[in-house]
Amino acid sequence: LMVDHDYEKATGMKFKHGRSFSREFKTDSDAVILNESAMKLMGFKNPLSKTVKHADKAYNVIGVTENVVIQDAFKSVNPSIIFLRDNLSTVLLRLKPDVDLHKTLAAIKPIFEKYNPSLPFEFKFADEEFAKKFETENKVAKLSGIFAALTIFISCLGLFGLTAFMAERRTKEIGIRKVLGASIANLWMLLSREFVLLVIVSCLIASPIAFVLMNNWLQKYEYRITIEPWVFVIAGILAVVIAIATVSFQAVKAAVANPVKSLRSE
Repeated sequence: LMVDHDYEKATGMKFKHGRSFSREFKTDSDAVILNESAMKLMGFKNPLSKTVKHADKAYNVIGVTENVVIQDAFKSVNPSIIFLRDNLSTVLLRLKPDVDLHKTLAAIKPIFEKYNPSLPFEFKFADEEFAKKFETENKVAKLSGIFAALTIFISCLGLFGLTAFMAERRTKEIGIRKVLGASIANLWMLLSREFVLLVIVSCLIASPIAFVLMNNWLQKYEYRITIEPWVFVIAGILAVVIAIATVSFQAVKAAVANPVKSLRSE
């Protein structure tokens, strides 16, 4: 990397060892800064006492920065050496968070045009450029969310139909139980219990399979999260809640029905 003074201030780069380039040290023109990957690759345990040779010229190592993802976000950070140069073609600016973006760009534009009258004023935002690296993953996430929602909706329709069928088959049983003193809560539990148990069993079967599939998928990323057990606990609780909400409509409807109508033919 070829940079000017104050590069670390503009980027927020943090140092593990040593310091950044300083105008107070004229010898910094013959100095370099390494990142952690470069230090590890070169095997430096005390990097500040080492020199690096480039184009038949020796450079003193004055600092080591933390690894920062600059290029491929899905691979390990490349070993990097930072040189001090003053003939650069790109300017990196850090804007204050609360500034008016349009006014700031309007103030910057004439300065660029003054020193580069033959070139157009072109700019890019670092966060937007970095976000482009994840366009594919974001699209996959959105599609996965849509298909997951459709799957849950279709499952709820099936569960709703099964509950209606079960309630219809047990209409007379429900009527008899109600005549004998069963409460609405008892009848609701009677109709809901089986479905809730099935959902819990399905979650217990699906969770380890989902863990293995997701964990294998994450392995292709150098920087990845760890799948925590509470994710599956929350997913299971949500599945049970959705199942109860779906089943409850038919269960309560059957429980509050007049037993006289269901037992009239007996």
